[in-house]
Amino acid sequence: MSNTNNHINYIEFPLRDVSVTKAFYETCFGWVFQDWGPDYISFSGAGVEGGFNGESKRPVAEPGVLVVLYSNDLGKVLAKVKEAGGVIKQDIYEFPGGKRFHFEDPNGNELAIWSDK
Repeated sequence: MSNTNNHINYIEFPLRDVSVTKAFYETCFGWVFQDWGPDYISFSGAGVEGGFNGESKRPVAEPGVLVVLYSNDLGKVLAKVKEAGGVIKQDIYEFPGGKRFHFEDPNGNELAIWSDK
């Protein structure tokens, strides 16, 4: 991981369930995880390093930060998200830069995926 002054270099999400979270992100996006105790996992392979933190037992709050991922094939990744138990919060829609959709992961975090195709 590179540490550059004033740049985002890590994203941390709330965590409810380690095994469900790992299965979801591994299945949908191929992320790789490392366990750091029973309530913290870090991930790589997402374009930015990050983790899921369940140590504080803090609930997921709205509106929260929206992390946007990129995909070459929205339809394919939408199907993967649904199959892995993600909840589609906003189906695929067009915007000036392309198309995107929003989903909720097993922890209640909302993310979006976009494509310029």
